[in-house]
Amino acid sequence: MKNYWFKAKRYGWGWYPSTWQGWAILAGFLILILWNSSQIDRTADDLNPFIIQNLLLVVLLIIICYKTGEPPRWRWGDRKTSKK
Repeated sequence: MKNYWFKAKRYGWGWYPSTWQGWAILAGFLILILWNSSQIDRTADDLNPFIIQNLLLVVLLIIICYKTGEPPRWRWGDRKTSKK
């Protein structure tokens, strides 16, 4: 069994960190988002660079989660305990 950095959520689609590597990636992502937010020029009318940089960070996080996490799929909880 592969040691996944990110485990799949029980409901819905997505991941959460399950190892120190996953938590480090998430902490780095949050630090970069906060740093990017602190660099906004409050007098500028154009927020496009800020939006593009944040979108790139989100896409990078999704790629890392996809490569190092459990295979993504929509989940409906624990199917073994469902009532019939």
